[in-house]
Amino acid sequence: MSMSDPIADLFTRIRNGHQAGLLEIILRASNVNKEILKLLLREGYIAGFFELFEPKVSSSHKNALVCVRLKYEEGVPCIRKIEKISTPGCRVYSKFKKMAKPYNGLGIYIVSTSKGILSDQEARSFKIGGEILGKIL
Repeated sequence: MSMSDPIADLFTRIRNGHQAGLLEIILRASNVNKEILKLLLREGYIAGFFELFEPKVSSSHKNALVCVRLKYEEGVPCIRKIEKISTPGCRVYSKFKKMAKPYNGLGIYIVSTSKGILSDQEARSFKIGGEILGKIL
């Protein structure tokens, strides 16, 4: 069965993992998910992630999984709020000049650009816009 929105699945698993107080969550590996996880790691929202099955060993990429270590500070999740903005039915795009700062500069937007998946601050520094995938506080 194919998944229509793997990014929404990633956000939902992170949100549910934090609500349940889990230290690790497991999700399907995809290039987009890995790039979003790299961004979250760079920005300090997760403790780390690693692949459970090497794509070379498994029969197909559908079997590859990623284990994500969630990050807490004094028992409080580092990700307080995570929302999907652009959906398969309604894509949301923004130019870098018109990109607002989420939560008055306390959070980040995850932006899919021609240079890859970046935070809103990185996209502004490269002076490129793109699709707003989600926002995190």
